[in-house]
Amino acid sequence: MTENTNFRIERDSMGDRQIPSNVYYGIQTLRAIENFAISGIKPLSTYVDACLIIKKATAIVNGELGCIPLDISQAIVQAADEILAGKLRDQFVVDVYQAGAGTSHHMNINEVLANRALEILGAEKGNYQRVSPNDHVNYGQSTNDVIPTAIRIGGLLALTHTLQPALEKAITALETKAVEFQNIVKSGRTHLQDAVPVRLGENFRAWSHILSEHQNRIYTASGDLMVLGLGGSAAGTGMNTHPQYRHRVVEVISQIMESPMEPAPHLMAAMQSMAPFVNVSGALRNLAQDLAKISHDLRLMDSGPKTGFKEIQLPPVQPGSSIMPGKYNPVMAEMTSMVCFQIMGYDNAIALAAQAGQLELNVMMPLIAYNLIHSMEILGNTIAALTERCIEGITANKERCLAYAEGSLALVTALNPHIGYLNAADVAKESLETGKSIRQIVLEKGLMSEAQLATVLNLEQMSALH
Repeated sequence: MTENTNFRIERDSMGDRQIPSNVYYGIQTLRAIENFAISGIKPLSTYVDACLIIKKATAIVNGELGCIPLDISQAIVQAADEILAGKLRDQFVVDVYQAGAGTSHHMNINEVLANRALEILGAEKGNYQRVSPNDHVNYGQSTNDVIPTAIRIGGLLALTHTLQPALEKAITALETKAVEFQNIVKSGRTHLQDAVPVRLGENFRAWSHILSEHQNRIYTASGDLMVLGLGGSAAGTGMNTHPQYRHRVVEVISQIMESPMEPAPHLMAAMQSMAPFVNVSGALRNLAQDLAKISHDLRLMDSGPKTGFKEIQLPPVQPGSSIMPGKYNPVMAEMTSMVCFQIMGYDNAIALAAQAGQLELNVMMPLIAYNLIHSMEILGNTIAALTERCIEGITANKERCLAYAEGSLALVTALNPHIGYLNAADVAKESLETGKSIRQIVLEKGLMSEAQLATVLNLEQMSALH
């Protein structure tokens, strides 16, 4: 290795290349930058964190087991801790669409850690005789077991730090609105047509319950992410690993994550099957589908102000038109729908990638890694924004809600047990044709007494849960 002011020379099996002297990545990362100028999308920060956690744990265990020198182990751990704390984050530069299985991103991680470890030990960057990305940082590992483990850890980090807290806050906010709006009666609607009265509060409570159920589904699915196939090495056989390494490294990762991980019972199976990621992605898609429906409902209920339902008022957060003054659009709900559609697309891509593995490896893991972790994070960020900037500020138009409830033709449903379905249908038809109220027509026809109607057409009673 030689170095001048601006460049150092690094060598791999394909030859020599100049590397800018100020960067911490190496020759394999440089080749990946040149090969994969595809999207400009760099690896997610959470995914980088997951890889660093793995490298920290493996360095600790390999140092303790005597597989790499202890001073090198400690330098790698220090480098990993520095980057986890925010240093050198701009050094992870490989496009998300890259070499199969994630070898390019993996070597980017290995090279940055090796070069920072060299500095810590007082050596020059690129002096891989002292600290090697392959022989030291990557001792006992392969892209083939590191990357599926990183997807698992990255998924758990995204769930814990972003999605789950957002869901908790949204569930609480919806329940708070349910209590606030519990006594407001509105018209229900099925097929976008008048239906029997309901409580506005129960609309919000139903949404809270729906999100709670999705939270449970995601939690159950995420259990698969806690089973780690690290130690499988290149093909799931554990070649070039210490006999104790597999169990020790999972113990250290559990300590770092403060969560109980466990070794996969069959390392080859853990390497080949992407089923855990498909399972979690499916749970995210399921949540996205219901969340999109909720966002659509919010938009409908806020439609107007003069020509729509306008049963609720979503908080205005920005002007809604470049040409129509005074217009405010339901932008937070609209944004939510778009993100939900993206989640559904990511899920489809994950399913396609998961079935595209061959023999001992699935080479589509970079796509799965990005789509899965990104899904969790944008879904969590979306729910947090929707909660803070929309749900928590919703107000109800009680008078509009009551007017729709009182004018709904579906009130005749309550008359069925008293005057029969056909008579009730005739009353509804006449009300629609003449504009007379249901109450007036029933009295004119002598179908029920005024006292009976007062009891049967009690909106408070009709809209209560039975």
